Amino acid sequence: MRQKGIKLVAENRRARHDYHLLDRYEAGLVLVGTEVKSLREGRANLARAYADVRDGEVWLVGAHISTYDQGNIANHDPDRDRKLLLHSREIASLYGKVRERGLTLVPTRLYFKDGRAKVELALARGKERRDKRRDIARREADRQIERALKSRR
Repeated sequence: MRQKGIKLVAENRRARHDYHLLDRYEAGLVLVGTEVKSLREGRANLARAYADVRDGEVWLVGAHISTYDQGNIANHDPDRDRKLLLHSREIASLYGKVRERGLTLVPTRLYFKDGRAKVELALARGKERRDKRRDIARREADRQIERALKSRR
């Protein structure tokens, strides 16, 4: 999914496997200088990341942005919590959904949009093991159908 002015840095492909993704939100990211430079090099990982609502603010927890190689002694901590920028009504809505319905906020993509770092958050419900197995079986069946159709041509 390549749009004008968007440069993908990291994608959390595991999120689609582990969760049913419901709603998506775009949030800005509060970063320090060396984090931005490291992101421009594409050195980020969202594998174990999630978002948390604390005191009326949303925080990205567990995202790893590698240290910048040309940085100095003031380089950033790669695993620190990072504040996300959302409108207050979006934060209130997310807080209610996460607390009441037992949903999780999962980052799915990290990208630059018109030069600004953004993260796409998905409101997600965890999949059970049988749901994961069903998805894998469906994917395998689709692949076999594709192979059969390809060999007939």
